[in-house]
Amino acid sequence: MATRIFVNLAVQDLDRSVAFFTKLGYTFNPQFTNEKATCMVISDTIYVMLLIRTFFQTFTEKEIVDARKAIETSIAISAESKEAVNEMVDKAVAAGATIPNPATDYGFMYQHSFDDLDGHHWEYVWMDPNGMPEHLG
Repeated sequence: MATRIFVNLAVQDLDRSVAFFTKLGYTFNPQFTNEKATCMVISDTIYVMLLIRTFFQTFTEKEIVDARKAIETSIAISAESKEAVNEMVDKAVAAGATIPNPATDYGFMYQHSFDDLDGHHWEYVWMDPNGMPEHLG
């Protein structure tokens, strides 16, 4: 069995978040969905659990970061092409996301990002495996 990843994100309004990510083309697993949380399917091994803040808080004693004010992580997802990167970011902006930085093109890698409705940072990245340098940096 392949290793799966479940990214957990606190959201203010679950219905609003589901509507936002549905506009980006994502689907949700109804088996793991209720009024407190939902499971967004990125791929057959990558999932994002969107949990309302009060429910998320039951899993930790730490303070939950307000992603509109501070960043704890950047979620990076690969795309098939530069055009696919731009298409996803354009969909996100049309659905209410904000652009924190302009796109960057390194030749072998192209990336563009947005912050979702709760401020979580998403990067979409295309890489040319034939153009990658031997070492980054």
